[in-house]
Amino acid sequence: MFPLTDAGRSTSALGRAVVADALRGVDPVGARAAEHETNWRHGYLGHFRRLIEAGLLSRDAALTIARDGLASLHSRMTVVADDGRETGLGEAFSSPDGHEPLATATVTGAGQAERELSLPYRGRRLRGDDLRRRLDAWVTAGVIEPSCAEAVGAVIANPDWLDLRDQRVVVLGAGAEMGPLPSLLRWGGDVVAVDLPRPEIWRRLLHTTRRHAGRLHLPVRPGTTAGDDQALAAHAGADLLHRLPQVAQWLLGVDGRLVLGNYVYADGATNVRVAMAVDALTRHLQQRRDGVALAFLATPTDVFAVPADAVLHAEQGYARRGVARKALRVASAGRLLHRNYPPGADPGINDSLVPQQGPNYALAKRLQRWRATVAREEGATVSFTVAPPTRTRSVLRNRALAAAYAGAHRFGVEVFDPATSNTLMAAMLVHDLRAGGPPQAQPWQDEAYGAAHGGLWRLPYAPRSALGLAVLLGLGGART
Repeated sequence: MFPLTDAGRSTSALGRAVVADALRGVDPVGARAAEHETNWRHGYLGHFRRLIEAGLLSRDAALTIARDGLASLHSRMTVVADDGRETGLGEAFSSPDGHEPLATATVTGAGQAERELSLPYRGRRLRGDDLRRRLDAWVTAGVIEPSCAEAVGAVIANPDWLDLRDQRVVVLGAGAEMGPLPSLLRWGGDVVAVDLPRPEIWRRLLHTTRRHAGRLHLPVRPGTTAGDDQALAAHAGADLLHRLPQVAQWLLGVDGRLVLGNYVYADGATNVRVAMAVDALTRHLQQRRDGVALAFLATPTDVFAVPADAVLHAEQGYARRGVARKALRVASAGRLLHRNYPPGADPGINDSLVPQQGPNYALAKRLQRWRATVAREEGATVSFTVAPPTRTRSVLRNRALAAAYAGAHRFGVEVFDPATSNTLMAAMLVHDLRAGGPPQAQPWQDEAYGAAHGGLWRLPYAPRSALGLAVLLGLGGART
């Protein structure tokens, strides 16, 4: 739960405090500005950008921000027991709650394991040279970073990497559209699935498992048998918000090397609560098991430091803009279609935060980035990839975002279908587990490696300065 203040359990109060705590050791002026922000729901954008800018001062600065931000969240968030007793988050795993432990059911698919990477794309399934040409086309168009194409190319060249039976990939948020579960099962892997106890989720996951070659390990109530999928779906699942100790104990009993994949999402303030539950679980497992690897997908609609090559690509596009776009910029007094980066910036700051997604979404995604940074510094294997803009159900529920995505192609941004995104990201996970990325001097470079941002980093225009036009164009396209 959010901490209780004089104003109740305020999400804005927590956001201000955590950002201020994260900045204080590196940028005290920025920390004070965050603390005194009077309109957090609209003013948070600049403060989240400042977290990235302050982290560019040095490697130590970026690590300090990540550590202090995580420490602030762990010290402020609380746990409220079923009887109403409230304790600190650190006590979440030490207090018995009277709930019986989770049992395990294992379901094995009947399909043949695929040993060649293939990618669904616009009605086709690309593999081999066709897939390599698509990767090259994306690089040329600025849709993915060259390092993403290189990493996926390495997976194509090493099909034996797809055999992940030596790993136990835990998919938190197993039913998520962006998650790797379908691909991992297609490749014959062992997937440990955690999602809410909702039968419709588990019926879908069990159907997917039966069609493919992998094995699905799922948490169930004690006494549940794996013979009947309908009964299994009715008794499967675990709520991370309310049964976190049981999930932790269950995962500690899983054999093999754990790869803890964070694919959870919830609407609004619940997203921060679930993200914190996962982070508390992450820290708990790391303290009790050696070699726990972590996997994250970053949203492209955030603030990132980007390499000089991306800045140059954007500048070349800005120089080629047409007369109509020049006139529109002049007519709007510079509010629309202003350049994405100052000339020659190295690194550039790409600010793709979308106000409609709100400060809770930004905080939930930022704490995942902080955990990835800290875990990597501590020597853990970390797979962290910026995922492409994708037509997920959560995006399409927001009318403005759905319209912006429909009009994004007019500005060189490609929005992916979920099946394309989750397969591409699963391939990146395989690469990171088998080969890893090259050593990077700065945390921002670790985040930029392998990014598939859809074109936002190499866009000629600052994304928010084109957002309104993309919405109008997308709405117009929908009407026609």
